[in-house]
Amino acid sequence: MEGYDENLFRYAILMGVEVEHLENKKLYQGIMEWWGTPYRFGGSDHQGVDCSYLTQTLISSAYGLNLPRISKDQWASSDRIRKEDLREGDLVFFQINGNISHVGIYLQNHRFVHASTSQGVMISNLDDGYWQEHFVGCGRPRTVSLPDTH
Repeated sequence: MEGYDENLFRYAILMGVEVEHLENKKLYQGIMEWWGTPYRFGGSDHQGVDCSYLTQTLISSAYGLNLPRISKDQWASSDRIRKEDLREGDLVFFQINGNISHVGIYLQNHRFVHASTSQGVMISNLDDGYWQEHFVGCGRPRTVSLPDTH
């Protein structure tokens, strides 16, 4: 199909959706730029990135919204939504160590992009047992986010 970057087809196949349903091309371009970058706590470059920086930078470049730097603050600055109401660009939150400590960006078809501690920037399935076990909730970034205090 003309007019589609070949990488969009890769993501469509990975997520089991039609390429025409990938709504925000800037989001997928950003994912491509970060794809495979290793995880590093506090990381904010292509040498290593953590989950909250990844969501902060992808949301900023794809949607022009400013998110706080830390996952628990991103949770606090998002409007709660039901899992059934997730849309591309919403945030999904997880409790790994007793509090909200992991965040990703929902894409489509139960898939989300995040910075995995074991495999770096990747796409995972919310239906996988590990993610179901640690899932806390969903948030839609507000058009005006709370100021970053960290």
